[in-house]
Amino acid sequence: MKDKKEIHTLSVEVGGKNLQFEVGRLAEQATAAVLGRYGDTMILATVVSGQEREDLGYFPLFVEYQEKLYAGGRIKGSRWVKREGRPSDEAILNARLVDRSIRPLFPKAFKNETQIILTVLSVDAENDPDILAINTASAALAISNIPWKGPIGAVRLGYDSKEKNNLQPHRSTKDGNFFVNPTYSEREYSDLDLVVSETNEAVFMVEAAANEISEQTFMGALKVAQSETAKIIATIEKLTKEVGKKKQEAKPSTPDPNVVKTVKKHAKEILKDLEKPIPGKRTIGIDGIADAIAEEEPDLKKVVIKEVLSELIREKIGTSILKTGKRPDGRTADEIRPISIEVDILPRTHGSAIFKRGLTQALTITTLATPSLEQWIESMEGEGTKRYMHHYYMPPYSVGEVGRLGWPSRREIGHGALAERALEPMIPSDEEFPYTIRVVSELLSSNGSTSMAAVCGSTLSLMDAGVPLKKPVAGIAMGLIMEKTQKGNTNGHAILSDIQGLEDHVGDMDCKVAGTRDGITAIQMDVKAKGVSMTVLEEALKKAHKGRLHILEKMQAVLPASRAQISKYAPKVEVIKIDKDQIGEIIGPGGKIIRQIIAETGASVDVEDDGRVTISGTEPESIRKAVDWIKSITRKVKAGEEFEGIVKRIEPFGAFVEILPGKDGLVHVSKLSQEFVQDPNQIVSLGDKLKVKVDEIDELGRINLSIPGVQTAARPSWQTKKERKPYRPPQRHQRQR
Repeated sequence: MKDKKEIHTLSVEVGGKNLQFEVGRLAEQATAAVLGRYGDTMILATVVSGQEREDLGYFPLFVEYQEKLYAGGRIKGSRWVKREGRPSDEAILNARLVDRSIRPLFPKAFKNETQIILTVLSVDAENDPDILAINTASAALAISNIPWKGPIGAVRLGYDSKEKNNLQPHRSTKDGNFFVNPTYSEREYSDLDLVVSETNEAVFMVEAAANEISEQTFMGALKVAQSETAKIIATIEKLTKEVGKKKQEAKPSTPDPNVVKTVKKHAKEILKDLEKPIPGKRTIGIDGIADAIAEEEPDLKKVVIKEVLSELIREKIGTSILKTGKRPDGRTADEIRPISIEVDILPRTHGSAIFKRGLTQALTITTLATPSLEQWIESMEGEGTKRYMHHYYMPPYSVGEVGRLGWPSRREIGHGALAERALEPMIPSDEEFPYTIRVVSELLSSNGSTSMAAVCGSTLSLMDAGVPLKKPVAGIAMGLIMEKTQKGNTNGHAILSDIQGLEDHVGDMDCKVAGTRDGITAIQMDVKAKGVSMTVLEEALKKAHKGRLHILEKMQAVLPASRAQISKYAPKVEVIKIDKDQIGEIIGPGGKIIRQIIAETGASVDVEDDGRVTISGTEPESIRKAVDWIKSITRKVKAGEEFEGIVKRIEPFGAFVEILPGKDGLVHVSKLSQEFVQDPNQIVSLGDKLKVKVDEIDELGRINLSIPGVQTAARPSWQTKKERKPYRPPQRHQRQR
């Protein structure tokens, strides 16, 4: 018997498909719950708000994204563990997408523990759940009683260049070759994979991978996104009117004026010092200052002092930049910190580089391996492989602190994925460069723009390893300072190139842009203010392009191009493509042939089901021998060809001669000599070298050979056809009469 409770459903067409929100069927005890559906992909978003945490100096928001293998009709491949374990990197990245989209819209004074759990219930292998997760979370927050200045809408944009012209007609938009919420298959030929979250007024989160698109194309994509997100926002607003709960009263965001006055009095000298250049300063050391004030003002909580102090510092630095045009370290708005570069640092690694910009220093190492070491990925949609990986590590000593070491943090996974995405379009195909590639960025010192330092270091390290990159890639982080009026409106702004840690802390935007000389390959943007307008974002992209060219010049002055040869310590790899029906010839009965090749050459040989044969090893000579061996086995022999073979077997009717490794043919006894041969052993012996000619290859693939210049020997007269007696079986049981 069904529940009698009312179920509310609203839907809107986005990208040619219905986006549907359902409320009232599932998770009744959550603060709010929405079931989202797009195609046959479904996500349950639940929101729960807990107790207030006044002891924390930050908003305790927890976003969890849960991938369930049952959503794709799969059971975990492990033989021992069938339950889902720790989140995959992809799940963590999707949780970050949601977090970065919604966090700026919570009131500053709201400190209640808030948890959003996104559970993927169904996937259709066409529509990525990440966009649905953002929109469903937005709907759940909008209908909840939690104070939140949403809703937001999110879409994915693809772009098909006119040169490629692969776009399906029904997927195009009125603004050109952009298409909304592309399927997995459509994304394979798209030059852009853009995810954007925004309100009707401003953009809040941008994540993009691109194949050298221009700044103009990127801005065009954002304009297309606006019209689609507006429809989603309108639908969520309608849903909120129908089933939304009354919002909690939010505390005032502005602190008590008396507290501000007291903190200002004690921090007078510190705030005055901020008017002078403070080069290399990552933070102001708020904790120590707050402790000193708390000792003199015991009635004030330290967490409140820190919040007020942070705001005063942010206001002081922001005002100084806007008025003087000078930044905390003395730079102008467009000025990039001093850059130093070293390559070939580590003697036994395959490639290494140090990229240093100000106090930010990244050591990046490249390791090359055979294709068999590519990463296997198990997900709800199925299994796949990955041959290029970038891993980012930021140990606590990089900021002069004591901290834990262990599995990578969400931030480390996110920064590694961003750097990987920036370089991926420039990585050569496996046909051009048949290697598995792992790049590791060790952040030895951090003072802002670390992910972009990892991008620059990765380019140099890959080039040092001899990876033939299509083009070098550089990255730069752009910041934003907005002047605020007493009413909270913005009244002016400054775009900052190559922001350091302090500017990231006090600024209103962090926009990371990576690319080549010819276009953008990756963008990631987060905001702390009430969103960023299109005008501001366009200005930031133009300045980022100028800064990127400056950095690329510095990089190419040290290493103009990829090295011609890979490291002598890297494995050498060669790939041969053979017909599938020849796989058995290489493997041999019971693996005899392939084991013999490996044992005698010293090379590793891997044979794939599609006919790809990968030969690898540290010695070029061993690889050459193995390659020649395999090529000779799979070579198609033709009639009329001559070989110098070796006698491998002798039978009464002839000799078997190996003309190629693993491939032999028969020289019939009648073709061994001009004279009649009673026994082939009279003519040849095992191991003899024999020059032979291919007479024919019969319908069974058997090779018939002859010795050049030898005519078929005449048979003795008793074997001629006229005198040959018919064969009669012996009469073993004759009846006696």
